[in-house]
Amino acid sequence: MAMLSDTIYALSSGAPPSGVSVVRISGPLTRDILVKLVGSVPAARHASYRTIRTRNNHPIDSGLVMFFPAPNSFTGEDVAELQIHGSRAVLAALFHALGDIPGVRMAVEGEFSRRAFENGKLDLVEVEGLADLIGAETEMQRRLAVEQSAGGLSAIYDSWAERLTRARALIEAELDFPDEDDVPGSVSDVVWADMAKLRSDIADHLAAALAGEIIRDGFKVVIAGAPNAGKSSLLNALARRDVAIVTEIAGTTRDVLQVDLDIDGYLIKLYDTAGLREADDKVEMEGVRRARIALRDADLVLLLVDMTKPLIPDDLEQSSSHVTVGTKKDLTEVTSGRYDLQISTATGDGLPELRQLIGDIVERRFAGLSMAIPSRQRHKDSLAKCLAAVDAAISRPDVNLELRTEQLRVAAEYLGRITGRVDVEQLLGVIFSEFCIGK
Repeated sequence: MAMLSDTIYALSSGAPPSGVSVVRISGPLTRDILVKLVGSVPAARHASYRTIRTRNNHPIDSGLVMFFPAPNSFTGEDVAELQIHGSRAVLAALFHALGDIPGVRMAVEGEFSRRAFENGKLDLVEVEGLADLIGAETEMQRRLAVEQSAGGLSAIYDSWAERLTRARALIEAELDFPDEDDVPGSVSDVVWADMAKLRSDIADHLAAALAGEIIRDGFKVVIAGAPNAGKSSLLNALARRDVAIVTEIAGTTRDVLQVDLDIDGYLIKLYDTAGLREADDKVEMEGVRRARIALRDADLVLLLVDMTKPLIPDDLEQSSSHVTVGTKKDLTEVTSGRYDLQISTATGDGLPELRQLIGDIVERRFAGLSMAIPSRQRHKDSLAKCLAAVDAAISRPDVNLELRTEQLRVAAEYLGRITGRVDVEQLLGVIFSEFCIGK
């Protein structure tokens, strides 16, 4: 396969200009490239200060050169890293020199990580965790990504796969050698008891998938209420910038606006919606429709009520999934009412408390939760199918034992699809396309 036989290179650090740029090289010609560029191959895993030259012996730059021989490298191949000055001109000259070498080419998205997967250095969960770690913006996203990229989640799935394999082996031994002394008789009771425990473990693990998705993709907080309740003003105040247009005209907000916040290490996706009312204008009607969709998908609703003219839309009065926030506190002396919090976006009164309230709600949702939890839809899908197969094997004791054992094999296969232990070729292009070029 040409993709794996080529030697590849790419910028693995941030875009130039920068103080230092890191260029990574991987493949069978890595040693030859080092000889051409710096005169010799440096000692393994030691930084060596060298002058990098073109094939005509013209200096490109001076910097640190490191060599990682196979298989003890990120990709499992011979790998080199060049730490040079991060100017566009220096990088262009180096890439031109590398591109002139036959069999050497620029890497595509995720190709270094894909080679690590192909060479058994990482499994798919670890690869996805690495991608999430690179893209992490909050502390909880970082923790979740570190757990997955370090193999914590894979270890759980591998242990479950081993239990399934052992169960199949014991049942098949009893079927094939019922009279042999070294094969324990009636192992089925022990096996199915363990499989019942495994079913419970998988179900509990799958139940935490929603939390993993929220940590990775964001906790959805929707600001809702009647027109002119102060929704857009609150969005701007929490975002600390002008995101939404604010006027005294009811119905100004016509679409769902969204900003990302970092509250106590969690990614909070904050949505501003159109005021909920019966509208005659077609554009506003569409905005209200979209607002109701956002409310349906929300993890938390901030129901804003203008305390100078209290009004709660009919479809939110009976809802128990919201926090009621009284607004325009600076314009009224009447602060009575069933409000969880009272704020003024004009003076900032109550805004720190509102941020704290959101943070406390999210924290309670995830209190005591392990970070070894699924966070992607494909994980959930395979786990659900694995659980269904285990349940089918356990819940039908009247079915032929060979057929029940086959269900255990199917369950193990779905676990293997998560980590890449079985054929997942169709998934690889999608997964690795999420990476930047130098990773």
